[in-house]
Amino acid sequence: MSTIEKNLYKRVTVKNAAVPKTSSQGKSYRGFSTVDINRDSYALFDLELIKQDIINHFHIRQGEKISDPEFGTIIWDVLFEPFTEDVKEAIIQNVTEIINYDPRVSVNTINVIPYESGIQIEADLVYVPYSIAETLRFRFDQAAGLV
Repeated sequence: MSTIEKNLYKRVTVKNAAVPKTSSQGKSYRGFSTVDINRDSYALFDLELIKQDIINHFHIRQGEKISDPEFGTIIWDVLFEPFTEDVKEAIIQNVTEIINYDPRVSVNTINVIPYESGIQIEADLVYVPYSIAETLRFRFDQAAGLV
């Protein structure tokens, strides 16, 4: 290596890349959803994202996911069946498993209420990272699907 090349290496400096500052108030969970076309952005954060993940889980009929046949809900299969105590208990157990599938959420109580053309689920949830409790209502309708 020549003297000129050695001096060239001494003169070259590399500046450190600018590292973006992270906000201590940043969003914990980030995702997107294209379900609501009226939104300005497809981005979802925190509680909104957790709720959408739970709703998505209820849109999958049990047995539809090839890699996990136990994933999904049985409600679509029992929607047209007579509403007996056994069916009610099976729904409560399935809804509990679905909600507890997500570690960000725990379930307190679940109520299953039949109505003229479907089943309504009322679930009292606690969003674990935030210690926020909320009641979510899902209506599974024979004509309209998940309302």
